[in-house]
Amino acid sequence: MSLSIGIVGLPNVGKSTLFNALTKKSVPAENYPFCTIDPSVGIVAVPDERLWKLAEFSKSEKTIPAVIEFVDIAGLVAGASRGEGLGNKFLSNIREVDAILQIVRVFEDNSVIHVANKVDPLSDIEVINLELILADLETVTKRLSNITREVKRGDKEFVREDLVLRKVETVLLDSKLASTAQLDDEEKLILKSMHLLSAKPILYGLNASQVSENIIDSIVAKIPGNYVKIDAVFEEGLNDLITEAYKLLGLETYFTTGVDETRAWTIQKGSTAPVAGAAIHTDFKDKFIRAEVIFWQDLLNAGSYAQARSQGLLRVEGKDYVVKDGDTVEFRI
Repeated sequence: MSLSIGIVGLPNVGKSTLFNALTKKSVPAENYPFCTIDPSVGIVAVPDERLWKLAEFSKSEKTIPAVIEFVDIAGLVAGASRGEGLGNKFLSNIREVDAILQIVRVFEDNSVIHVANKVDPLSDIEVINLELILADLETVTKRLSNITREVKRGDKEFVREDLVLRKVETVLLDSKLASTAQLDDEEKLILKSMHLLSAKPILYGLNASQVSENIIDSIVAKIPGNYVKIDAVFEEGLNDLITEAYKLLGLETYFTTGVDETRAWTIQKGSTAPVAGAAIHTDFKDKFIRAEVIFWQDLLNAGSYAQARSQGLLRVEGKDYVVKDGDTVEFRI
């Protein structure tokens, strides 16, 4: 499963520094706006102590973690929705990712230029979010215009879409993210096809090197979503950030373990056993018969598969079983 998080923010807030720290991949991080012109992609291992404990338990020759993809995207400025700076490129790149990690500058450093000439984290968030909202408003307005004829004809599919878009348009006109629109599951599926920027999950990364907790507390109370505190220069908080980004995408992990290999497999939360098996091979979904399942800690506590089986901890599950985060699974096809 390949899902990606776009690292976005104003110029010089620490996006590329963070990307380098996350991936150890060399990308430009000079002190001037727009130094990152083309997005750089890095594959990052998800920290998970459970994986390494299972590998030690099985004396595995190989240990393979779950991964998440981070995309370093060019800095945005006010007016990006109108093409200012590298706005058009920024918006097209962010449209291609599954979620947004918005890096917010909290640190003070006179040697690092701030495009607004002052450090104001909440204002920076408003600038970024407003540009996403304005871009989405243009997309929604255009789509509403394009389906006018079908709606007037009473085409049920387009009438339904029109209703959804009107709901979203209302929140966008109120300068709110599309994700705040009150939609049912069917309406959310309709909206998903629009690939709106402000409908994507957002995690706010507070880049706060040597900033007092009082300042942090005054900011987080007003942040419009989940956040994590990081220090991109000294590489603090990165594991928390990766873990939160993984959760942001609605992902969970199950394990397979043995002498040859212990591996963490990535699935969407709520996946049934056949769907989870497809992470290993598509045949596992179509030819699924059953799965032997045990929670990772129960396996370690039992000491062996044989002991786990004798204690009734190793279960046989069918097609309707929803795989849970931390399950250790062996599929039968």
